[in-house]
Amino acid sequence: MSAPKLHNAMWPGLVGKGDDEGQEPPISLEHMLDLTAAAEVDGQKFDGIDYFLFLPHTNPEASDDELKGIADLIQGKGFDIGSLVAPVWPGTVGDSAMGNEEQRGKFLDAVKMACRIAKIFNEHGARKRGVIRIDSAEFGVEKWREDAAANTATIVDTFKEAATIAANHGERLAAEGEICWAGMHNWKDMLDVLEGVGMPEALGFQADLAHTYLYTLGYNAPEHALVQEGYTDDEFWPAYEQMTDNLRPWTIDFHVAQNDGEVHGAGDHDKTGKHCLADDPNGKLDITRCAGYWLKDAADRGIEHICWDGCMFPNATLETPSTWNTILKSMIDVREAHGWE
Repeated sequence: MSAPKLHNAMWPGLVGKGDDEGQEPPISLEHMLDLTAAAEVDGQKFDGIDYFLFLPHTNPEASDDELKGIADLIQGKGFDIGSLVAPVWPGTVGDSAMGNEEQRGKFLDAVKMACRIAKIFNEHGARKRGVIRIDSAEFGVEKWREDAAANTATIVDTFKEAATIAANHGERLAAEGEICWAGMHNWKDMLDVLEGVGMPEALGFQADLAHTYLYTLGYNAPEHALVQEGYTDDEFWPAYEQMTDNLRPWTIDFHVAQNDGEVHGAGDHDKTGKHCLADDPNGKLDITRCAGYWLKDAADRGIEHICWDGCMFPNATLETPSTWNTILKSMIDVREAHGWE
């Protein structure tokens, strides 16, 4: 199988890293590229990378020439650029999609900035596939719960404006389903947001195996749990199918990952789905089988690549070559089982 292409994410070198006490330092873009380039399984290597549009990997105010230099660096390591992560969060460029007019304006500014960088990469020839990823940028669900209907409506309005901006730039946005983001913290409310926006050509869903596993457990929304702790296989797979049947039609970007049923956080990114090594003995997911539920008819939805997400792996894990070979092997297995020519 030659499709989908296999990408590695660059943000595990950034997310949860920092200079504060107890934090590990970020890993540079070039070093993350080198770690990715060194991986090889039976002659197969990663085809590309998905890329985080913020410091220290990217200055969002970088000039066109500086961005072309980044594109040259990535291509020089043998990679295409795929999906981009817009810096929509408070403390980066953006702010809450659920916030006041000023906050929502910052959110939209982040989307505009991401579209600008995407255009430069596209025209340069370095970026050949992928979406621009967003989320609600409202961390935690307590504030959302104060008036769930009104707050969801605000997120929907912001996402509609963002989707219009993206469409005008020839881009598609993918909202990442993750239990820590308000209004996106469970499968049912995520579906309500997607249907509320109602612009599938411009805004879809990004499914991550680690995060969507916690959707089934109803971690931040017990009322929408599809299975309970201690479930059997006979209970899990019909529940998983129910979730994927609802969200798969919206899914335009896909992360291969493993999860052990726990939440994890580092730095200012806390209480989210824990990403584990592909062969973690505590991993709950049959990665290849789970991926098949999301990748059914994937080509018809415009999916051209899949990406590994090892968000918040310790630096020592990221520095270990076997980490990347194991990951690459699991992605090859997914493609061999569910790929296409």
